[in-house]
This record gives sequence, structure tokens and C-alpha cells, in this order.
Amino acid sequence: MRSLLNRFRPRKLSPGNINGNGVRKLDAKEGPPKNADESAAIVEELNQTFDVSLAQMKNISEQLKKEMQKGLNQEGATVAMLPTFVSGRPTGEEKGRYLALDLGGTFLRVCEVDLCGNKEFKIQQKKYKVPLTLKEGDFRDLCDFIAECLDNFIAELNATGSILSSSLSSDANVATAAGSSSNNSTHDISSGSSNNGVEPSPIEKYQLGFTFSFPLFQTDINRGVLKQWTKGYSCTNSVHEDVVEMLQDAFLRKQVPVNIAAIVNDAVGTLMALAYSVPETALGVILGTGTNACYYEKIKDIKKWDGGETLNDEMVVNTEWGAFDCERLVLPLTVHDRKVDRESLRPRQQMFEKMISGMYLGEISRNVILHLIDRQIIFDGYSSNDFNKQHSFDTAYMSSIELDNSPDLQETRHILEDVLSIPSTSLMDRQLVKSVCEIVGRRAARLSACGIAAVLKQSNLVTSGCTIGIDGSLFEHYPCFEANMMQALKDMFGPYISYKVKFSLARDGSGLGAAIVAMLAHKNSQKAASSGAPTATSSSVSPSVAEEKEQTQPITDDEEKKTPKEESNIEASEFDDKQQDIKITNGNGKIPNQEDNKEQPDHKDKEQDIQKE
Repeated sequence: MRSLLNRFRPRKLSPGNINGNGVRKLDAKEGPPKNADESAAIVEELNQTFDVSLAQMKNISEQLKKEMQKGLNQEGATVAMLPTFVSGRPTGEEKGRYLALDLGGTFLRVCEVDLCGNKEFKIQQKKYKVPLTLKEGDFRDLCDFIAECLDNFIAELNATGSILSSSLSSDANVATAAGSSSNNSTHDISSGSSNNGVEPSPIEKYQLGFTFSFPLFQTDINRGVLKQWTKGYSCTNSVHEDVVEMLQDAFLRKQVPVNIAAIVNDAVGTLMALAYSVPETALGVILGTGTNACYYEKIKDIKKWDGGETLNDEMVVNTEWGAFDCERLVLPLTVHDRKVDRESLRPRQQMFEKMISGMYLGEISRNVILHLIDRQIIFDGYSSNDFNKQHSFDTAYMSSIELDNSPDLQETRHILEDVLSIPSTSLMDRQLVKSVCEIVGRRAARLSACGIAAVLKQSNLVTSGCTIGIDGSLFEHYPCFEANMMQALKDMFGPYISYKVKFSLARDGSGLGAAIVAMLAHKNSQKAASSGAPTATSSSVSPSVAEEKEQTQPITDDEEKKTPKEESNIEASEFDDKQQDIKITNGNGKIPNQEDNKEQPDHKDKEQDIQKE
């Protein structure tokens, strides 16, 4: 018993209380640092806690590659490796008008995309706020709402000819445009259908790509069974049902002349959005509120594929890498990561995502800061009710703090004292908080690079090289995130990798990308119909929809209606990459000066816009 008590007894610092690197181990009862050297020792301790060494990065990427191969070979793997039924690559010369729907956590966005050829396009869009009653009601009612919004959008297009459009040149990396009527208000969609009750022929129908970023078992290019709701949705009569079929039925009821040609994952949309203007794009990555990746895989290497013959020899695979290492074999989890996971809605799931995505980085940092408070290292040992709340420290705050280069860190003081109600902070306190943000953010970037390295090796692109389309406000806005990722790739592959592999911002995968997938799906179906060649259908996919319903664990009504704190809070954050308004871009890909109408975080004070460093 005495030895057990001694184990938890506070220890005095002594010359022996030094680790192998010559850095002092801090006692749990130690107070605030008395000088810069002691502060540096605390920072070094944090660096060691969150360090991802070269050996660890190589081990992580190799393990992820093994898990990817397992997912290609069999159903039920941790890294699911889902065939998307998207085959073929855009050339940038395709032409035509297509529609896109993006159902996000707060808004429904409707887009018309005009592919002009020569790697140029125009986009028109409008946003409709989804009422809470529809997010929690019968899914049929939500489908009717979507149909009415889409019909309203088409009617407005027909009436005005054009809302607003912008075309881009072939060298543009940022390829998005926005309608002048885009806003965060709920539009009146009660005017009814605009086609006078006449059902158009299939040839007259618009072809639409539907971005549906919820867990889905896809059974064809335009078929998918919902596994569960996230992002605050809990619609009834929807789980284990084909959401595309239900939405298409709503279009028929409302007489909306639209055919859902494809259901699209946000990572796939990101890949396609950039590939139209940069054909050498081979990977699509999401680094924002959540994380995911997709890439082209040879169909012969997708051993579990049983979907019949295809028109192309490769298909886009959705990795679902956010679930990687739920077994906790290789990821360098700290006590803070374990606490965040334990308090999350789904413990021991999405471990990779919980260490690198915008939804969780702020919470990891908050727990580290609370640990320093408990040790009386910062803030004189005082926290606040606001700061003690789960997910109160947004990842957007981390970014603002990292960008704060004022002599006394005034922006950091404002966030801590004015927004989060910390009683008082010293300059040394604020410097330590800034170090926490830098260290947690850098680890996230290095782990993200491990994921990219695994996909590059799996697809044999390390030597040949490629462009990687990346979407998400973490990549776009977080200071040094891109540079830290590239440095990690250099550490693993050598400096030459920066000449082979390029990162490129690929905004609006949910709009432009979804429309391009709809275009590819429509053209493939036309080719198959004209040649009489067999194509993959839902009836030939293994497992079947019925089998999937049996295999998927049932979700109770209470679970469906539960809105996790992390999801509801992050929807209001600047790091909700699905809710950012799209800026108008000009022909050279630069964004002209105009007021940015982003959603504002639900904070006491309006936070400053985050600019990419």
C-alpha cells in the first residue's frame, strides 16, 4: 500500500528528474515558469509529447497501405476502400450544362454548372437554409423541400437567363464562382412547380450530381443506402433506405424535370473539381471539419469488386481513411487524444480523423491547455466556465492565435479573456498557448502527410508524380499546414518529392465536382446504351442492398435524434468547409476584392477572417 501511495505522491525536482534528452520533467505540482528557460522546457516537453518522428511516419504510412489493400480485398475492413462507380477522367474539353445539389449541415446549395470546354466553366448557385424541423422530421418531407428548392432555382434560371457567372482560364487552381443571390436566409419555395404539370421526356431532363456527405453504402453510381445520420440530422424513415430513390420520387411528385445521374462523396467531388482544369490530378483529399481521400485504382486490383464489367479499367475508390487505426496499433495517441476520443459520440471510431481534422484539433488543444492550468503553469491555475465546456476552443481560434504576431499577442489575449472569459493572462501564458496551437497543428499536418504517402505508394505515383486536389478550410486557412505536410513528405521520400507531387486547392467539389461526375455518369450511360455493353448495376454489387441492411447495426430512435456537441458546435465554426460562401474568381484564378459573406462562428465576438499564411 505504501508503494502505491508513493507512486502518486508529488515529487520534488532534482538533478535526477531529467529525461534522456536533457529536458527537465515537470512535476504535477509545479507552478508557472519563472523565466524564459523554464518556459522553453515546458514547450520542449509538449514537443516531445506530440512529436511524430520519421520512423513513426514511415510505420504509419506502411500500416495504412496494408489496411488499404485489405479494404480492396474484402468487405468489412477498417479502411473501407469503397468503390464509387465513378470511372473515366475528365479532359477539360467536355461541354454541357449540369446541376448539382449539396446537402450540408446547415444549408442546401443548388448549382448550375456550365462546362465550356478548354478547361473553362461557369457556375451559378443559390443557398437555402434547412429548417431544424426538417432535419429531425420524416425524410420524405426533407426530400420534398429539396425538390421545391431545386424547382425554384430552375424557375429563376429560366426567368432571368442567368444569376451570375464567371469563367476561368486553364491555369486557374481555384475554380469556383458564386451567384449574387447566395445568402444565408431561407428562400420562399412555396410557389410550386414551374413546368405547368407537364412531365418532360427523359431527354429534356437536367442531369444532376448529388453531394451527400453522410455514411452511405453505395450500390451504383446513382444508388446509395444511408447507414446513419451525422451533422445534426436525425430524419426518420431513412436509415437503411436508398436516399437517391427517395429523392427521385420527390422530384416525380413535384414534377421537377431532373434526373439524379450520380451521388457523390465530397472527396470524389474534390478530385473531379480540379481534374477538369488540371487533368493530371490523381488524388482528392478533404482536410477540413473532417477528413477523407480518394484516388484512381485499377479495377483488377479491387479484388472485392463484383459489380460487372465497366467501360474503363480504373475506378475512383473512396478510402474512408478517417477510420484508420481504430485498433490503436500505430497512431501516436497521447492522454489528451484518448480523453477526446473517450468523450466523443463514437469512442474508438474515426481515430485518424480525431487526430487531424478541424472538428477535433481545437478540443485536443483545449485539453492540453486545461492540463497546464491544472498544473498551475498558466493563468494562475484558473480556468472559466466557458473554457471548461467541451469544444469551446474552436480550431478557428487556434488559427487566429498562430497568426498573432503582435508584440504582446493581443489577439490571443482577446480570445482567451474576452471570448472565453479566462480571468487574466500574462504574456508568458499567451506564448505557451500559442506554442500548444502550433504543436498540435504541426502534428496534424504530419499525420495528414502519412495518409497521402500511403495513397501515393498504393497508386505507384511516388516516382511518376501527380497533382493532389485538396479541399477544406484546414488546408486552405490554417497557418503553415500545407508547408508542414510537404516537409513531412520530404522527410519520408527525400527533397525530390516536392518536384513530383503538387498540392492544389480544389474548392467547390460539392458543386463543380458533383456536376462533373454527373456529366461522366451520363456520358458513360449513353455509351453503354449505344454499344449495348453491360454496365455495373446495383443488382450485381456484392453485398446486396438487402444484405447490407442485415449487416448494418440498427440505430435506435434515441441515437438518431442525438445531436453531438462536437457536430453542433463545429457547424458554427469558420472551419466548417461545407458552409463557406464561394468567392467569385476571375480569369487568372485570383479573387477580386469584395466583401466575404461567410457564416460567422457562434462566439461572443465576431472573430477576424482567417487568411492563409
